[in-house]
Amino acid sequence: MAKQVFLNFAVKDVQKSMDFYTALGFTNNPQFSDDSGKCMVWSEHIYVMLLNHEKFASFATKPIADTKSSVAGLFALSVESAEEVSTIMENGLKAGGIEPCEMRDYGFMQQRTIEDFDGHTWEIFYMDLSKMPTEPAGE
Repeated sequence: MAKQVFLNFAVKDVQKSMDFYTALGFTNNPQFSDDSGKCMVWSEHIYVMLLNHEKFASFATKPIADTKSSVAGLFALSVESAEEVSTIMENGLKAGGIEPCEMRDYGFMQQRTIEDFDGHTWEIFYMDLSKMPTEPAGE
């Protein structure tokens, strides 16, 4: 079996969260979905499990963090172009996400940030390695 990444998020409204992630470009895998959780697919190796608080708590050994007021992690998704960054962001904003800061342009990488309804933070970025500086920063 290939190595895969499953990110598990506690969400207050599973359906509303599924609609948001669909707007970002994820697809639902109904085989691993039910009323208490939805499996959202980014690629053949990357999945996000949107679990209601009761189901999430059944796997957790600590209290569920309030990701609306504290950052639990930053999750980054690479895409094929700067235009795709903009398209994903616009779709996510229309679906109710928020953009907490301005776009960052590092010359070789453009990055925008979006938060879902529960405050889970995503960095959507495009990186052009041909523009990557050859010297380490600060030298």
